[in-house]
Amino acid sequence: MVTKLLDKLAEFTAQRDLIMLEKQEMINSVYTPEIKQQVADIEIEFAGKAETVNEKIADLTAMIKTQVLEGGATVKGQFLQAVWSKGRSKCDTKGLSGYGKVHPEIMSFYKQGKPSVSIRKVGK
Repeated sequence: MVTKLLDKLAEFTAQRDLIMLEKQEMINSVYTPEIKQQVADIEIEFAGKAETVNEKIADLTAMIKTQVLEGGATVKGQFLQAVWSKGRSKCDTKGLSGYGKVHPEIMSFYKQGKPSVSIRKVGK
């Protein structure tokens, strides 16, 4: 049953992609060569501007993260906040399970999260 639903989902996804492709082809068909050139010129003009700002954003983000990590606390600005979170605890579940066979009392501290589902493309 789920196999059929997955196949139907893939079909709808393909239909959506085809619709978007047809839309873009129609949009492209109304552009004259002059308009296409003007759009290309605008893209070139703004590419450099966006690249400069993106570099500034990346540098400032790294600086903020470093300072917040050093400070160990969340910092709020007027529009953004840098949220500090303590590191997550991890354990070797395979090793813990093996140890638990000999010492079953430790397994009372083992918590299993709820399962989840993600839908991905099938690799070929």
